[in-house]
Amino acid sequence: MLDWLEVHWLAVLLFLLYTAMLFANAWIGSRASTNTAGYLVGGRKLGGFVIGVSFFATFASTNSYVGNAGKAYDYGAPWLLMGVMMVLLTLVSWTIVAPRMRRFAAAWDALTLPQLLANRFESQLLARVSGVIVVLSSLLYLLAVFKGAGHLFERFAGIPYEAAVGLTLVIVVAYTWVGGFVSVVRTDVLQGLLMVMGSVLLLVLVVDAAGGFGALGELADAPDTSHLFTLNAGIPFAVLVGIALSGSLKLLVDPRQLARFYGLRDASAVRLGRWVAVVGLAIVMFCLLPVGLFARVLLESVPQTDLVVPMLVSDPSIIPVWAADFLIIAMLAAAMSSLDSVLLVAASVLSTDVLRSSKLVSHTRWAVIGFAVVGAGLALNPPAGIVEITTFSGSLYAVCFLPAVLLGLHWQRGDAVSVLTSMATGVAVLGGWILSGMSSYLHEVFPALATSLVVFVVLARSREPVRSASQMDSSG
Repeated sequence: MLDWLEVHWLAVLLFLLYTAMLFANAWIGSRASTNTAGYLVGGRKLGGFVIGVSFFATFASTNSYVGNAGKAYDYGAPWLLMGVMMVLLTLVSWTIVAPRMRRFAAAWDALTLPQLLANRFESQLLARVSGVIVVLSSLLYLLAVFKGAGHLFERFAGIPYEAAVGLTLVIVVAYTWVGGFVSVVRTDVLQGLLMVMGSVLLLVLVVDAAGGFGALGELADAPDTSHLFTLNAGIPFAVLVGIALSGSLKLLVDPRQLARFYGLRDASAVRLGRWVAVVGLAIVMFCLLPVGLFARVLLESVPQTDLVVPMLVSDPSIIPVWAADFLIIAMLAAAMSSLDSVLLVAASVLSTDVLRSSKLVSHTRWAVIGFAVVGAGLALNPPAGIVEITTFSGSLYAVCFLPAVLLGLHWQRGDAVSVLTSMATGVAVLGGWILSGMSSYLHEVFPALATSLVVFVVLARSREPVRSASQMDSSG
């Protein structure tokens, strides 16, 4: 242990400074969390810069650093489509969803996505059903992030995987429990800046170790790797498009992303936040996604793609020790920035919409601990890889919430029956497509989302709307 500390003293110093700043932000957040709105949405008083950084930092977690960065090792150059899709849907989210969602949430005093849907479609049953979906999907995402953090610390620090997961659990619960939304957003700013610097540094060092960008040309010419530069490099291109779409649609409908819009103070904050989020996510993704390709030059064999980045960072011949120390903190920041948001959203939805607690702040805090423990426990024996878990979570959110959110914000038609039926049929098709084995040819998100959208539109047009156009305009 002492030998490790002598080599990685910079990582220890950065970790202590980073942790101190997390708890300082938790203390500041606690002062703004004296009531429910303060704890859950920061009193709707936050600016565009901090929310924009929080938006991309929340989305780009260890799933990006460990899962998505490593996947190009198998999926090749077409995997860059994931980055293109993410950046485009970030722009769509801030342009089409954010302005009206911010205004509706304030007008209806909604603190969660299920509350907003319940107000829009005038159904408390919809709030409870939506809440259950959020809770289940959040657990899947928590599992994936804990898995990524565990692999990272295991490879870098040589500590057992279980201990690495436990360390992550203790830190993120402590400051989320105390400071709420303000603490989460303030720490996301720190974490987002670390993630941008870390992703740039990782790409520069990996490219340099591989011999420059010319290494890609050598891979394209080599018989055993030339397939990586074809459309069907690792899987059929139609399946890859589906993975990219389901992983990116969360930017439009994932409650942890949409919760950011609730905290924006005005329309000017939306405009600033849009470009901060788009530029920040573009830098991070287009630095991380090519890493797996260059790893083909640097690593002889990889048991699973989730280990590509941990193997690179733990090899001093590829990543110098000082850089590895910084990167480990940047990746810790990536994990924390997603974990805290998912925990707060899942806990608030459970206490507000599912259990209908009368003591929202105190019960939400306890729910934060409960979700973290369950998510970390599931991560000790994960059922699949990081990308597979997160894309399924994204597919589930898309088929359940995309019609209700996108059409619900901009079209006065629709009611609870339309939403609930579209959810049920979308989930049925999603599960049936996976069980049938058809996902090997066409990703399940396409038929499931198409079904969900068609069912919502058909039912909404055939039933009386619960809100008129004038009511929508007066709220939005």
